[in-house]
Amino acid sequence: MPVELIDQKPEAALPVYLVGKDGLDGTGLSPSVIAWARANGFSGEAGRTLVLPAEGGGLAGALFGTGDGESQLAVGALARALPEGEWHFAQDLPAPDLAALAVVLGGYAFTRYGKKPGRALRFALPSGADGAHVRRTAEAIFLTRDLVNTPTSDMGPDEFEEAVRALAAGHGADVSVVKGDDLLARNFPMIHAVGRASAGAPRLIDMTWGPSDAPKVTLVGKGVCFDTGGLDIKPSSGMLLMKKDMGGAANVLGLASMIMAAKRNVRLRVLIPAVENSIAGNAFRPGDVLRSRKGITVEIGNTDAEGRLVLADALALADEERPALLFDMATLTGAARVALGPDLPPFYTGDEALASDLAAASLAVEDPLWRMPLWRPYDAKLSSKIADVNNVTTDGFAGSITAALFLKRFVEKTPGWAHFDIFAWNPNDRPHGLTGGEAQGIRALERVISKRFGRV
Repeated sequence: MPVELIDQKPEAALPVYLVGKDGLDGTGLSPSVIAWARANGFSGEAGRTLVLPAEGGGLAGALFGTGDGESQLAVGALARALPEGEWHFAQDLPAPDLAALAVVLGGYAFTRYGKKPGRALRFALPSGADGAHVRRTAEAIFLTRDLVNTPTSDMGPDEFEEAVRALAAGHGADVSVVKGDDLLARNFPMIHAVGRASAGAPRLIDMTWGPSDAPKVTLVGKGVCFDTGGLDIKPSSGMLLMKKDMGGAANVLGLASMIMAAKRNVRLRVLIPAVENSIAGNAFRPGDVLRSRKGITVEIGNTDAEGRLVLADALALADEERPALLFDMATLTGAARVALGPDLPPFYTGDEALASDLAAASLAVEDPLWRMPLWRPYDAKLSSKIADVNNVTTDGFAGSITAALFLKRFVEKTPGWAHFDIFAWNPNDRPHGLTGGEAQGIRALERVISKRFGRV
């Protein structure tokens, strides 16, 4: 990690003073330092860093403006603003874990293809922070970001399977894979149909970990490693970010990493249908009718609504076990971005207690989520004249809701199910993350799981 967390504050570590808007007088700093800060136009405005010179040369520390103090993650900007060296927060913090995590995340850089790493900072853990929790969370988020940022030339279905196997090997998890035409023999026809036109064979990756008698927690992630749109082809502008269409799978893998590293008392299962939605003579077509694992027949109204098809087969398998919790994550609809933007993923569930827990966890760890309704009257929009259901609506309304309603048909036995329609991307630089792949919702989900099931 470009930002290294250290458990004990080194004697030479320089202090960072957090200053609220117009809050210089309450910092306890000397009048000369306050006067110098004001002379340099610093008043605690959000996101601004001012390095303090020491008498006789060198540095005496730094000021960081927190503005109105709404976000503990804002201090992530320090990773890119402070000079290299050793630093510590001068004050006790209300959320020390979040502040430490933000600084580490702010130092992330995707360097696989030659980009230079960020500044090499050593930052002392704030008083009261859980260093092990911060580190495993950062590692999980970095894994997610790296997977999403890697282009499909190096992150197709084969490579994604390798990534799952590498994570599993590090935690003693088991992995099995159903691949190619074996998907038909094992009754995963929609995963096969979506991925069969690609040079990289479609597959269902199945990872399990934890005691067999522990409560079952199953994670399903959309692993569309690239999406051309299929025969309903996307315009070139619509394909530019389609390397991130496996962002749901990347996020559930990051969540799995946190769960296993923390040794949660669960029987974890991760299901990832890994495919490319490509174009060839054997591609599935608009108007085709596919039979799903569950037996539901699906008329294809649009081949660019492929994510819900591969998720449906995986969710049907997951539901057969009746897990205590079943979460699926997917970069599923543009409608979710139109409704809530890129930073606020919607989630859907019929479990009121779970919805309450997710909302509380989201606020507690500053991992935004927003509940949207499984509005049953819209189910009729997915009707088909020749099959049980269509994979799209004809009017274009409520696209994220109808996608969730489509998936709900494949989860009948598991009340503790929630669907997350994520973006998995920062379109702009943020204090704790540069433009690029992003983990969304998994810190909140890990908190819910930890509170419900604890550790082994």
